[in-house]
Amino acid sequence: MTFEFSTQELAVLNLVKDAAKEIKVEAYAVGGFTRDKILNRPVKDIDFVCVGSGIALAKSVAKLLPGNPKVSIFKNFGTAMVHYKDLELEFVGARKESYNRDSRKPIVEDGTLEDDQNRRDFTINAMGISLGSESFGELVDPFDGIGDINRKIIKTPLEPGITFSDDPLRMLRAIRFATQLNFKIDTVTFNAIKENASRIKIISYERITAELNKIILADQPSIGFKLLFESNLLQEFFPEMVALYGVDYENGLGHKDNFFHTLEVLDNVSKTSDNLWLRWAAILHDIAKPPTKRFNKQQGWTFHGHEVVGARWTPKIFRRFKLPMGAEMKFVQKLVLLHLRPISLTQEIVTDSAIRRLLFDAGEDLEDLLKLCRADITSKNPKKVNRYLTNYDNLVKKIDDVEARDQIRNMEPPISGELIMQTFNIKPSRTVGIIKNAIKDAILDGDIPNEYNAAFEFMKQKGRELELID
Repeated sequence: MTFEFSTQELAVLNLVKDAAKEIKVEAYAVGGFTRDKILNRPVKDIDFVCVGSGIALAKSVAKLLPGNPKVSIFKNFGTAMVHYKDLELEFVGARKESYNRDSRKPIVEDGTLEDDQNRRDFTINAMGISLGSESFGELVDPFDGIGDINRKIIKTPLEPGITFSDDPLRMLRAIRFATQLNFKIDTVTFNAIKENASRIKIISYERITAELNKIILADQPSIGFKLLFESNLLQEFFPEMVALYGVDYENGLGHKDNFFHTLEVLDNVSKTSDNLWLRWAAILHDIAKPPTKRFNKQQGWTFHGHEVVGARWTPKIFRRFKLPMGAEMKFVQKLVLLHLRPISLTQEIVTDSAIRRLLFDAGEDLEDLLKLCRADITSKNPKKVNRYLTNYDNLVKKIDDVEARDQIRNMEPPISGELIMQTFNIKPSRTVGIIKNAIKDAILDGDIPNEYNAAFEFMKQKGRELELID
């Protein structure tokens, strides 16, 4: 096997070779670096294993690197890290691991290279590149990882039931790699994931979410979610999404399967944006359809208010997944709440007032909302999709026209609460809010232009109505 290393990578590997020789240890570049070099994927970090002290090797390497970079040592894990230019270099001594039933934290002992490769999660991650003087650049591949790469297969080096029971996070990693690389999971390995799915409960939500977000950020995240569902893992940590699955029938009428619809919307969004939070909005946009589902003899299946309930659920779901509760959550919540608005405006004669209100409510998130709504147009009937998309394109043109004319997006009403109180000589009160809202509504309804003089005259008129002035 011949590797194509960048100039910087080759320089680092040669320095590690020299450092290993100096302190008399065997060293190997392992794991994701080896896998990604074979796959011609970009690399940002290199993991090194040595038969000896990884910390000692890191210190030796740092002395040889230009600028003598700092060595970050993690004694509890027996690892060390060095940052050099745009590469992150991690060093660890070869080890073997054993596990207690109720924890994924291993009991670690010093081991051989064989021990270290045995503990790896998948065959494609159990390969190494020798950094010995006589064997520099040779592939060490005890489990035919190169064959599994060629076959596009994810499988464990050892018995998968033990591998997943020992560290259940590896089940999510298997699905994550299958999604990112577009590989298949070996049948025996996948069956072991099914059998051990309930073991995921011993994993913290922080670790689950870290893997889940990598699946969500993949080119085609639906691959991962289908595997999560089929393996029963999704049922263990995301029951609200599982509840979307299936179709109910009444009087011969069925609704669409909202689980697969959500995955289609997610994939559609992923074609236009790599924004993680926009992708989360796609996942959650219909999350509350199950509890709002009703059958009406005249209308068929309805999901009235699912956007409101979904927006209310968003903070709860974010909190459980340990996702950020600040601007990111509010962004997703806003898009879940508003996702029906643009679509509904394509189905009627839309007024400038309705457009202005959409612009005002969406604000700076309008473009992302429109991406979500376009992605939400799914149907097996191409003519129907084309008709909706044409109507949608016409709506977007109208939105652009209204915004160019009225400048409503991110609008700050031209009259402040302070000016209202000063003009009418009143203190902070409900009356101030009534006048401010009246001005805002008058602008959005097109009764007055979005400018100071018109708003000031309207404010005085409202004051007369409220008997604040004669």
